[in-house]
Amino acid sequence: MGQKIHPRGFRLGPVYTWSSRWYADDYRYKALLLEDVTMRRELYNKLKSAGLAQVDIDRSINKVKVTLHVSRPGVVIGRGGSGMEIIKKFIESFITKKPLGGMGIKKKAAGTGIAEENRIKVEVTVEPVKEPNLNAYLVASTIADQLTKRLPHKRVCNQAVDRVMSAGAKGIRIKLSGRIRGAEIARREKFQSGSVPLSTIREEIDFAAVPSLTKSGYIGVKVWICRKTV
Repeated sequence: MGQKIHPRGFRLGPVYTWSSRWYADDYRYKALLLEDVTMRRELYNKLKSAGLAQVDIDRSINKVKVTLHVSRPGVVIGRGGSGMEIIKKFIESFITKKPLGGMGIKKKAAGTGIAEENRIKVEVTVEPVKEPNLNAYLVASTIADQLTKRLPHKRVCNQAVDRVMSAGAKGIRIKLSGRIRGAEIARREKFQSGSVPLSTIREEIDFAAVPSLTKSGYIGVKVWICRKTV
C-alpha cells in the first residue's frame, strides 16, 4: 500500500495535517478549492527565489490566514516589511470577497446607519524552514533546476543524497524518469541511501515530485526523505 499512494496522504492524521483547513457547503466548496489551488500555484512561481516549501491556508467566517514556509524569509519580508505588503495584496487578488458562510453578513457602519457587507480579512505569516536539506520539495526543485542547466544527473543526485544524509536524515530516495541526458529512449534511474520505509505509517516521510524541462523534454524528479523521529 505504501508504494502505491502519496506518502503524505497516507500519513494524514498520525503524522501530518491538512495544508488547507476550512469548511464550506456544497455550493462554495468547489470555488474555494479552485481558489486554493490557483493561489498555491502562483505563490510557488512568485516566491521561487525565496525557497517556498509549503503554503498553509486557514479559513474562518471572515478571515483567511496564509502561512508561508520559506528557506529565506528575508526575501519575502523585504526591507522594512515592504515585501509583506506586496505579498498580502497579491494574495488578496485570489480571495473571494464574501465571508465563508456564503451570503455576505451585513452590519451598520459606525455613526452612519448604513448597512455594509463584511469583507474577508487576510493575514500573512512567514515561517522559516529550519533545515532546507530535509525538505523534499526544496531538494527536488534544486535537482530539477540543475538538470535544466544540463549538469550531469549522476553528480547532481549524488551530491543531493550526501547533503540530505549529512543534514541528519534516516534515508533518501531519488527517482528520475524521462529522456535522461537526451537519450532516445526514456528510462528511469534511482539513487538511494539509508532507509525509506514507505509502508510504515509512523515514519515521517516527506515526498515531492517536480518536473524539469530540458531540451529533450520533461524529466520527472521524485524525492522521498525519511526524517528522524523525535
